Amino acid sequence: MISYAPRYIFNFVFFTLIQVLVLNNIQLSGFVNPYLYILFVLTLPFETPGWLLLLLGFSSGMVIDIFSNTPGMHASATVFMCFLRPYVLRLFAPRDEYQPGTIPTMGYYGFAWFLRYAVILVVAHHLFLFFIEVFSLTHFFSTFVRVLSSSALTLILILIAQLFSQGKKQGR
Repeated sequence: MISYAPRYIFNFVFFTLIQVLVLNNIQLSGFVNPYLYILFVLTLPFETPGWLLLLLGFSSGMVIDIFSNTPGMHASATVFMCFLRPYVLRLFAPRDEYQPGTIPTMGYYGFAWFLRYAVILVVAHHLFLFFIEVFSLTHFFSTFVRVLSSSALTLILILIAQLFSQGKKQGR
């Protein structure tokens, strides 16, 4: 995992900058907010210890909170996603387990596997985030529509990013 440290530091900074400088300024009719920064957590190695996963999730969420002026909402939603991640990975584990040295990306495990993995974690993150933001069930349906539309746009951006990174890997 240490050999991957520069890559993940770059990913953390890159996705945070994209989120803060570009995506936080995109709101389509107030309902669709893409959150690409969670791709950093989605692509952490399988061997990442639970404590480190939660710490990295908290850190990435807190940085977004600082720049978005949303005290703790992104941090708590990202920690929730990090908490669910090992269970989701176990749910979709191949029969012979994950290969050592691989990471959860489309390049290693294919489009269908990655899509199932990402959909569950992205929707869980968005459900937590938007219902914490509203902190009420009185607007349940409008919040749920917001969760679904934001999740769809976030997933499209994640898949595009995965295709770009997969293309670079094949080019080596």
